[in-house]
Amino acid sequence: MRSVARSRVPDIEQKRAEYLGITGDEALDASGKPTEMTREELLEQARAGTITVLDVRPPEEYGAAHIPGAMSIPLDELPTRLGELPADREIIAYCRGAYCVLAYEAVDLLHSTGHPARRLNDGMLEWRLHGLPVEAGHAA
Repeated sequence: MRSVARSRVPDIEQKRAEYLGITGDEALDASGKPTEMTREELLEQARAGTITVLDVRPPEEYGAAHIPGAMSIPLDELPTRLGELPADREIIAYCRGAYCVLAYEAVDLLHSTGHPARRLNDGMLEWRLHGLPVEAGHAA
């Protein structure tokens, strides 16, 4: 669907940015670090244990499939569950896909509370389409 949109609607990325409220300056944070992380970077850093992967989708979606090792804190619960997040690692939030706003909102909230955070540049849809590993089951 995303490929079709890109091939048929020339300004789709501009429309996406407008919908999500992204300006050109938001590709980098104040320290010059990218605000998004690729799948490849996430896999590498998750294996190294240097990040916390955060799934902000509803519990049913997390239970159906999630990135291995991801924590489940639905976006609507995030403000009251911030204490569950490790303070010593960057948090990488993800949701349904590249056009899903949940991860954007999670990163905004995390930044406003002093947590270092970025978002996966796409989501579970693209993760599965690329044949990457998934786990199923609900969080403990």
